[in-house]
Amino acid sequence: MTAEQVEQVRRFNRTVAERVGVLHDHYLGAARPYGQARLLWQIGDGGTHDVRSVRDRLGLDSGYVSRLLRALERDGLVVVEPHPRDRRVRTVRLTSAGRTERARLDERSDALAASLLDPLDARQRDRLTAAMATVERLLTAAVVSLEVLDPDHPDAAHCLRAYATELARLFDGGFDPARSLLPDPGELRAPRGLFLVARLHGEPVGCAGLKLPAGAPAEIKRVWVRPDTRGLGLARRLLAELEERAARHGSELVRLDTNKALEAATRLYRDSGYTEVPAFNDEPYAHHWFEKRLTRHPRQDR
Repeated sequence: MTAEQVEQVRRFNRTVAERVGVLHDHYLGAARPYGQARLLWQIGDGGTHDVRSVRDRLGLDSGYVSRLLRALERDGLVVVEPHPRDRRVRTVRLTSAGRTERARLDERSDALAASLLDPLDARQRDRLTAAMATVERLLTAAVVSLEVLDPDHPDAAHCLRAYATELARLFDGGFDPARSLLPDPGELRAPRGLFLVARLHGEPVGCAGLKLPAGAPAEIKRVWVRPDTRGLGLARRLLAELEERAARHGSELVRLDTNKALEAATRLYRDSGYTEVPAFNDEPYAHHWFEKRLTRHPRQDR
């Protein structure tokens, strides 16, 4: 990144903070600062929520969230209590007064959004909202984290189940994991491989595995991204991360296979520099086989 890019981001942040009123102690003219208002809105009126999931969604530390919740409790807007089946877990829900306050925040937020658009003509409004959608998408992509997990980790297992369910819907004749050349979990653990899981706001939204067999090319397996997070460039990021790790392991070649129904995946592989080659395995669900030469890096642990 360049210094000019960093400065542009900082200018953008200052402009947004000033224009939407987060610098004021009484956000949107209400009795509370922005942090409390945002937490109140996140809790929502959809029942009871795990405090940890709310905290993960907002990217806040537990101490700060606890202080915000205590302030909302004092004002009678939320109820925080232990989970009925696990008292180690705290839950939070809005009271009747909290739902009323949230509805008032929604009304005032709509009015603020309208005030941003009102001075602009129709063409400018379209440009602004389109630019906002792009910024939102890119900022969301920037907060996705990648972590190497054991294939038996609950988040990894969740991704693999979702992957198999989607293939069963897309493939002609469905998808039976028992027929596929699924890697043994041990092949996706160090030193024989690894399994990457992508998380957004604490939730697993994608995965990809890498086999690192001795004396053979590296192989990428089970690349999946949750449908509602596609368009963020996550599949490309997973692919690039596995290529980097394979190269650092000393691999000079990486391979993968895919089904004809996965047209977007096939385009991604071609666009990412993969060349179609003759079949190198007996995967019954594969119609295309690809490989890519890697730029070697000094071998090191990551």
